[in-house]
Amino acid sequence: MIRTLPCSLPYLAGYRLYISLFYIFLILPLITICVLAFNDSNYIALPWKGFSLDWFFANTDDRLGLFKDADLLLSIWVSFKTGFFVALFSTLVGTTAALLFEQEQFRFKGALYFLALAPLVIPGVVLGLSILLSSTNAGVYIEETFGMDIELLRPSFWLVVIGQFSFAATYVMLLVGARLKKFDRTLEEAALSLRATRLQVIWLITIPFLRASIIGAFIVAFLISFSNFNTTIFLVGSDPTLPVDLYSRIKFSSTPVLNAVSFMVVAFITLSAILSFVFNRNKG
Repeated sequence: MIRTLPCSLPYLAGYRLYISLFYIFLILPLITICVLAFNDSNYIALPWKGFSLDWFFANTDDRLGLFKDADLLLSIWVSFKTGFFVALFSTLVGTTAALLFEQEQFRFKGALYFLALAPLVIPGVVLGLSILLSSTNAGVYIEETFGMDIELLRPSFWLVVIGQFSFAATYVMLLVGARLKKFDRTLEEAALSLRATRLQVIWLITIPFLRASIIGAFIVAFLISFSNFNTTIFLVGSDPTLPVDLYSRIKFSSTPVLNAVSFMVVAFITLSAILSFVFNRNKG
């Protein structure tokens, strides 16, 4: 819609109705589950029976709150820990890849860039299953050939990190690469002409220019890891992440504590998204 052009009243009404319905569709389910987190009821859905904080702090026979459930808190901690390492490795590798692909043409650049984007188009289920089968077969071969049992190749915390890193690094590469396209190359040329080394140019000029996008990409990678389920379910070990734990709980029993967890996750992701937006906004 071009604001400077005249529009008919039916068009404006339809446009505003579409925008309203679109955001209602996105936001209403989140608002509903956040409100129900404070419902004084033993059931996960309506009707509303009054305000209560039991599903956050209760520790009774019939109600166990979020902050009193040791297993649930452990899964949240595992998700935070997984997200941190995935974001850290993805930021390092993704930023390096973005710097590499913005250099002058080199051999197989197109093919390598296509391979870097492949994890985005491969379904997460296929990616998780392929990593599981590859690591399991490699572990069996090493154990049978050399008699070595490598825990990293079995479903475990670090295998989850590797699985999520395989696609999170691509997001970082794209986010940092988009910012890098706005970089003025004459700054690097000026520094090189003053006898700065290539490493000094990257560290003192390029990285400060990319700092906001790198921080934003770190946050995005963390959020992707924290909420990932379809890849993680194949690679998780004895300590599940939060999405896997919630899935296992809702299959057998569901209490409003799931609403409380959802409320905390929505609040955390909203805050993180706001921080990411602040770091990535145009400071010019």
